[in-house]
Amino acid sequence: MPDLTLLHTSPVHVPVFDALRDRHHPGAVLRHLVVPELLERARALGPESQAPAVRELLAGSGGPVLVTCSSIGAVAESLAGELGVPVLRVDRPLAAAAVRTGPRILVLATVESTRTPTAELLEEEAGRAGLPVSVRTRLVEGAWDRFAAGDAAGCLGLVAAAADAVADADVIVLAQVSTAGAQDLVTTAVPVLSSPASGLAAALA
Repeated sequence: MPDLTLLHTSPVHVPVFDALRDRHHPGAVLRHLVVPELLERARALGPESQAPAVRELLAGSGGPVLVTCSSIGAVAESLAGELGVPVLRVDRPLAAAAVRTGPRILVLATVESTRTPTAELLEEEAGRAGLPVSVRTRLVEGAWDRFAAGDAAGCLGLVAAAADAVADADVIVLAQVSTAGAQDLVTTAVPVLSSPASGLAAALA
């Protein structure tokens, strides 16, 4: 099994994926690249603006790549051909599962730059599966500020509360790796999906 390069925009994601590896994929070798500036610039200038930087970062990967930032995932995937290695955005398996769960999909995001890429991915996967979907996105106010301040628990609490308030969806998508922990806090009967476990499994496969 070749080493898997993971491109992150926050260092808090590293232990999340290492723990998933240890639990479900012992022996897999993960190489972590942490570049917070990618998300900062994507939020300010748009995700497409980061294509040159992503290309440069991944040029020497030498093997498959998993991009764990939902804002720049599509940009990274589009570079796979010229990089000559498989590039997977972490939320693609999540999107495939979501469109199979039900047609009314609500995306919860904590940064604006994630909303459009995630919605477009869900539409793409729905088209691929031949399934009709209605995708809505919602920004969880204040959640990113909590996360950026180091209050991960506060961020997750706000996201979980937002999920529990949803009554008109067949499935709720947590758009970012940083919000996956809210899955363990929700009380809603609506299925709530997150990306880390399915994304890592797909990349290692």
